[in-house]
Amino acid sequence: MNILILGAGGREHTLAWKLHQSPKLTKLFVAPGNAGTAAIAKNIPIGVNNFEEIKELVLSEGIKMVVVGPEDPLVNGVHDFFLKDPQLKGVSVIGPQKAAAELEGSKEFAKKFMKRHHIPTAAYQSFTATNLEAGYSFLESLKPPYVLKADGLAAGKGVLILSDLEEAKEELRKMLVDAKFGNASATVVIEEFLAGIELSVFVLTDGSGYKILPTAKDYKRIGEGDSGLNTGGMGAISPVPFADQEFMDKIHQQVVIPTVEGLKKDNLPYKGFIFIGLIKVDNDPFVIEYNVRLGDPETEVVIPRIKNDLVEVFQAVATQTLNNIDFQLDEQTATTVMLVSGGYPEAYEKGKEISGFDLFDDSLAFHAGTTLKNGKVVTNGGRVMAITSFGDDFKEALKISYKNIEKIHFERMNYRKDIGFDL
Repeated sequence: MNILILGAGGREHTLAWKLHQSPKLTKLFVAPGNAGTAAIAKNIPIGVNNFEEIKELVLSEGIKMVVVGPEDPLVNGVHDFFLKDPQLKGVSVIGPQKAAAELEGSKEFAKKFMKRHHIPTAAYQSFTATNLEAGYSFLESLKPPYVLKADGLAAGKGVLILSDLEEAKEELRKMLVDAKFGNASATVVIEEFLAGIELSVFVLTDGSGYKILPTAKDYKRIGEGDSGLNTGGMGAISPVPFADQEFMDKIHQQVVIPTVEGLKKDNLPYKGFIFIGLIKVDNDPFVIEYNVRLGDPETEVVIPRIKNDLVEVFQAVATQTLNNIDFQLDEQTATTVMLVSGGYPEAYEKGKEISGFDLFDDSLAFHAGTTLKNGKVVTNGGRVMAITSFGDDFKEALKISYKNIEKIHFERMNYRKDIGFDL
């Protein structure tokens, strides 16, 4: 089977690495891909939202399955595009249709979905520029800190958590009136703040049955001790040590089942990954957000723990026979540490040559922001490479990742040395 992965990051390299192991795979394509995917697949320089060029590629190369990495093409309806086209409708697409992708495309949509299906989440209200004063009043009714979320996609930067009421009011005005996040903040969701520890749970569904994938915890802040600016993720651990069986049972009963059943009841067609961002408050799970694809860098610890042939699993999603799959997970802990460009998440330079990532075999190097230049692997993004290792616990796995990171070099390389500090 010929398969195409859409995307260019660490998530897509990890998926490519796993799919490449399958005897069912004939040819693997990644659009646009990176230097890591180039070693195991054919990179095609097409943007993930260029549906017409994707169509040409799929038809010319006899591609039978498309695995969608990032959220943008899903929210923009790539799955629907395939279903509506007579030449493409026989191609399997792993990722939800547009109506269901609104779970990530709109925070307000997601909150209404949770409320309708009695899924535990923080109390909230939504506001636009026309009822700004009502937004101020709602902020006054809450205890600090104050949580403001841009309704639409804002590249992971649309959530603000503020301790000062006046600052929260000013930021609300900037989001709604000054369009701080463009159209994404035309509506803003204000939530009550929940104090606890966060984790992610990933579910793969074929629209009928589902499988719960390994739990993971990622680290978003650039600085040690979760300080400084938010990033796309500086590292991750799977499984999460504090998610014991009793807590997982609660997640299953109170969150996973009502989510999957809610999608069916609301007629939201879903074949793909559901990323459930959770917070553990006392010993109860609350949903912070949904994403309609795998997280990054969580993918770099979740996918390597799946023992099954991933082509076979995705075929079962496509044919709605996922419940027939005997899902096998590696019991070991996987950890990943993200190497980033100096200056990230603010201004940074690209094109720095990377060396040493091929000098070890007890860790996996998943490329995120890399490209090939004159035959050399160079930096091409803020988050450059994720170093994943296995161990009997997260401390042992991290020790291996950090040992191997010492062999890797590029100018102004930065990474967090305290992943797992809060566990």
